[in-house]
Amino acid sequence: TGIAEHNQYGLDFIRATKQIRALCPYAHISGGLSNLSFAFRGVNKLRGAMHSVFLYYAITNGMDFGIVDAGGIPLFDDLESDLREMCVDAILNRDTDNIVERLLSKCEAIKAEGKGESVAKKLDEWRTLPVAKRLAHALIKGIDKYIDEDVEEARAQKENYPLVLNVIEGPLMDGMNIVGDRFGAGKMFLPQVIKSARVMKKAVKYLLPFLEADKAAAREAGGGGDEAEEKRNKTVVLATVKGDVHDIGKNIVGVVLGCNNFRVVDLGVMCECATILDAAIKERADIVGLSGLITPSLDEMVFVAQEMEKREEFHKIPLLIGGATTSKKHAAVKICPAFPSGFCMRVLDASRAVTVCQALVAEDQAQKDEFVDEVEEEYEEIHDEYFSNEKMDKVYVDYATAKKQKYVIDEFASEAALALYRAPVPNIGSGRANVKVFKSYPLKELIPFVDWNPFFQ
Repeated sequence: TGIAEHNQYGLDFIRATKQIRALCPYAHISGGLSNLSFAFRGVNKLRGAMHSVFLYYAITNGMDFGIVDAGGIPLFDDLESDLREMCVDAILNRDTDNIVERLLSKCEAIKAEGKGESVAKKLDEWRTLPVAKRLAHALIKGIDKYIDEDVEEARAQKENYPLVLNVIEGPLMDGMNIVGDRFGAGKMFLPQVIKSARVMKKAVKYLLPFLEADKAAAREAGGGGDEAEEKRNKTVVLATVKGDVHDIGKNIVGVVLGCNNFRVVDLGVMCECATILDAAIKERADIVGLSGLITPSLDEMVFVAQEMEKREEFHKIPLLIGGATTSKKHAAVKICPAFPSGFCMRVLDASRAVTVCQALVAEDQAQKDEFVDEVEEEYEEIHDEYFSNEKMDKVYVDYATAKKQKYVIDEFASEAALALYRAPVPNIGSGRANVKVFKSYPLKELIPFVDWNPFFQ
């Protein structure tokens, strides 16, 4: 993923497999293979190589179940030597300091091969672009070499950026928005997003002294220094809800937000509702973020929203939710109604978190209100559409009455009738010997029986 703490995960799995085999020799071990390489979605050559190397070691140590594209995984010995060595280093965590750069470079080389391009190209041509485009390019590509001089050049252009904050909210955020769009479309990989976030962090770090100078000037001009200081680092409290231990996505959100000048308080996993709310008050949270991967987490998120609704001090704190099982529809139908006095939104992925959080803490109240109104309007439409499709006029009877009204099949009406019942035998006979195979059956005759709904959902 590009986060150092994750580098050991593949090796930990292999070592755990070996220990389990020794302790429980009759146990079977299943592995989720795609998780290993999900950060490089779209580059199948690299993913296949990573899977091949992982299986080589995992199977040797006892893994015997897994969902794989057997025809698409290259043989270990058939891999290009440099690619094989790189994947071995990644999975066995043998080159922690350089492996991300090596993998990303290989990605670019593979993509260039696919387009018939030469890998060797003039990398510094982008340096001739206007400064705003250079900043965007540096963020998208994760290049921090020139970031200090470029943000300084932008800062000096007072006609375009009167305040230092304008540089952050302008070209830097424009670049991060492009990163988010590309990641969402599968055109960028998770390690690249992390690199982009770190470039953003470096740019903001350079600008911080100048931001402080702007605030000092505002104080001297009667602009309210204490208030300006209060708005310096907005705080986001993150937590994986009770009953859930999944935190990779949450950790990535924390890194990305931290790189964008947010103060992140990560409460960890399996967090009780009371723990989350107490921390939000103690840390003076500007935003609360809930994460969860398993289905029961959805109910826990609703519970947290209900508890926030009961306490007035939370009504001005936005509630953001994220995780694989969450959805915009669930947020609109279940969570938002539980928190009607506040604002709730589902964030698609880590790359979108920055844009959403920046909008929710914007100093421009009109800009913030416009964002909130737009989201609430969209969610209200989803909510109304969902319930318009439900039959809200159902009348339920009690259980005893329902039992009396059960449908009775004549053949099963009595024990005697049931004893005499014999299931009908198909005309073509029963058993495997009588299976009828229709070869080259006319599709035209089958069309009326096809349920087309799944094709359009």
